[in-house]
Amino acid sequence: MTEIPETPAPEFTRMIDVSRLAAGEKVCDIAATPSERAALAARFGLLDLARLTASVKVSRIVGGFVRLEADLSADVVQSCVVTLDPVAKRVEEHFSLLYGAAAEEGEAEIILSGEAEIVEPLGDGVIDIGEVVAQQLSLALDPYPHKPGATVEATQESVLQSPFAALAKWGKKA
Repeated sequence: MTEIPETPAPEFTRMIDVSRLAAGEKVCDIAATPSERAALAARFGLLDLARLTASVKVSRIVGGFVRLEADLSADVVQSCVVTLDPVAKRVEEHFSLLYGAAAEEGEAEIILSGEAEIVEPLGDGVIDIGEVVAQQLSLALDPYPHKPGATVEATQESVLQSPFAALAKWGKKA
């Protein structure tokens, strides 16, 4: 029997018990510690994560749903995909998520404000806003960071030549 590996514990955990959330909203300003930033940098393949902060607003809305809105800000250093030199960037991201009771098969979307939204399962009534921010940071990272001015030089011959042309040349030598 194959064992399923354990899911590692989140590096940046900040729990909010929404069952205790009264009508209205709760605003939390969170910041990752140096050790949390180092662990997140390793997780996301960053050279450095110098800063990660977020302002998170959690509020109850109609139908027993919970809306999470946040603004995250981070200073990251990634490797240039061309030169492998460090590329420093500031990431600023606003996002919104909707949470509710676990939906039945086929009922994972709800329409609010004229747009279909995916409902994230609320589970035991607790949201880890630190992990939510970390996941959104990973989505906001530049997948192909470039150092300014870095280019890939290719000769026209290598661009125009197909693999079959190379095989044809090889066959003529024999």
